[in-house]
Amino acid sequence: MSIIKRNHTFPSVFDDFFSRELINWGNNNFSASNTTVPSVNIRESAGEFEVEVAAPGMDKKDFNITLDGTMLTISSEKQQREEKKEENYTRREFSYQSFKRSFQLPKDVVDAEKINARYENGLLHLTIPKKEEAKKQGPRMIEIV
Repeated sequence: MSIIKRNHTFPSVFDDFFSRELINWGNNNFSASNTTVPSVNIRESAGEFEVEVAAPGMDKKDFNITLDGTMLTISSEKQQREEKKEENYTRREFSYQSFKRSFQLPKDVVDAEKINARYENGLLHLTIPKKEEAKKQGPRMIEIV
């Protein structure tokens, strides 16, 4: 039984306020438009992991990809400055974008020396191959003696 009676015919100002997740800010990326942190797709196959980062408008020189132990970090910083001087005014515009995403890779699974990255059409693609001994083996018949 509810203590508070709500009229669902007209939306309440408080409905929007109380329905927001105030404690877990990470789910909202600190932005209503999700522009602060780019979206990431991760796929695993028998032989590798594939990571796609949606980052349109960037150049490949804007990215930093590091592997520290099993921690893979993808980050970017991009700054733009424009200045236009006219007789009666000066217009200065600048923008700054940055993000950092980190992923814990499985221990003793990844072949770190063969990680490959490329950037095309607004997507950063990473191919992270698995070590031979970590690749999924097919079923094995066990002989009964």
